Amino acid sequence: MINNLKFTADTILVGDGTHLTSSVIILDESGLITSIDKLEDHDPSTVQHFEGCLMPGLINTHCHLELSHMKSKIPSGTGLINFISHVVKFRDVDQKIIDQAIVDADKEMFDNGIQAVGDICNKVDTASQKSKSPIAYYSFVEMFDFMNPKMTDQFYKQYKAVYNDQSDEGLNKKSMVPHAPYSVSPELFDLLAEHVSADQTISIHNQETPAENEMFVHNTGGFLEFFASIGMPIDQVPTKGVNSIIYALANMDPRQKTLLVHNTMTTAKDISDAQDWSNQIYWATCPNANLYIENNLPDYQIFIDHNCKMTIGTDSLSSNWQLSIWEEMKTIAKYKSYVDFDHLVTWACKNGAEALGYSDLLGTIEVGKRPGILHADMRYKTRETNIQSATLTRLV
Repeated sequence: MINNLKFTADTILVGDGTHLTSSVIILDESGLITSIDKLEDHDPSTVQHFEGCLMPGLINTHCHLELSHMKSKIPSGTGLINFISHVVKFRDVDQKIIDQAIVDADKEMFDNGIQAVGDICNKVDTASQKSKSPIAYYSFVEMFDFMNPKMTDQFYKQYKAVYNDQSDEGLNKKSMVPHAPYSVSPELFDLLAEHVSADQTISIHNQETPAENEMFVHNTGGFLEFFASIGMPIDQVPTKGVNSIIYALANMDPRQKTLLVHNTMTTAKDISDAQDWSNQIYWATCPNANLYIENNLPDYQIFIDHNCKMTIGTDSLSSNWQLSIWEEMKTIAKYKSYVDFDHLVTWACKNGAEALGYSDLLGTIEVGKRPGILHADMRYKTRETNIQSATLTRLV
C-alpha cells in the first residue's frame, strides 16, 4: 500500500468507459475519494504520479471460492459433464487443505485488484474467511434438486443451513439462488421464490454447454445420461422445445437483478427474450473457465449489439489457472479483439458493481466512493489499448 493519498496518472479510467487526464484523485486514510481535482491546482511535489493508467478495483461476479483446493486437479478440455464428475471426485479432502486454499485464493484475488466477489456456496467452508476479508462478498447459496421433486424439501433444508451460516454483515451480502436450469425443478424454483426478496441479486448458471439446450429442446443428451448414472433420473423435462433460459426465466422474478453466468451457447433470440422479460438482466462471462472446460467462448458481438450489461467472473481454481479479472480481460482481448478496452473496463468495474448491488461504493472513481485504486503500467489509447503485457498493481 502507498501512504500518499494524492494520485495522478497519464490517464485515469473512471470505470464506466470514460477517462480523465490532468486530474488528481484525493483520498482519505480509509480509501474514500474526497475530491477529484485539476492537476494544475496542486503542488506537483504533493502528488504521486504514475506512468500509465489508474482505475478502480475490479469486480469478480462469479467465483466458487470453496473449490480453491482443486487447482490443477481437473484436466482441461473435457466438457462440462465430465468436469462436474471430476468436481464430485475431488470435492472432499482434508479440511485443513480446503481452509488454507480458501485463505490463499482470497488473498490472490485481493492482490490481483479484486474489490468484490459474487461467490457460489454449496457448503459453509468459506464463511469464516469472508467475514474477515478486505473483499466484499455476495454469497450466492446455490440450490439444486436434480429436477426431482421428491428430493426438493431435503435439498432445500440442506442448503438453507448453509445460507444461515453465511455472513451478511458489513459489505457482505447473501441470497439463495438456483444452480442451473437443468438441475432445478419447478417445485424448487417455487420454494426459492418464497424466500427471496425483490431487492436481491439472483445468480444462475446459463447455457454453458450444448447439452443444456439439447435437454430442453429435444429431451435428450448428456445431462439426462449423467443424472441417470448418479441415480437421479429425470422423468420428464418440464418445458420442451425451447432453450433452457426460457424455462429458467419463466420460474424467476423479473424484479430481481438476475445474473446469468457463462452464456456460451446463448443466441441473439435468447438475449432479446431475456431483456424483454426484465431490464435487470446482467450477463457474466468467465472466458478462461469456458476455455478450460469447453474450449469455447461466447459470441460477445451479439451481447454488444443488444446493449447487454456484461460483467466478468473468474469461476473457480478448479476451472482456471488463476483468479484474476485482469487476466480474464486479457483473454477476451486476445481471442475476441473486436471487444474494445473501454467495454472491458465497464464490464469489469461499473457493471459488476451494479450487478452485485455495490454501485454506491465500488466500480467507478467518483467522489464519495471507496472503489480501491489500481495502477496499470500501460498506455491508454482509445480503442487501441494493448493490455497483454501490462501488469496491475493495487495502490489502495
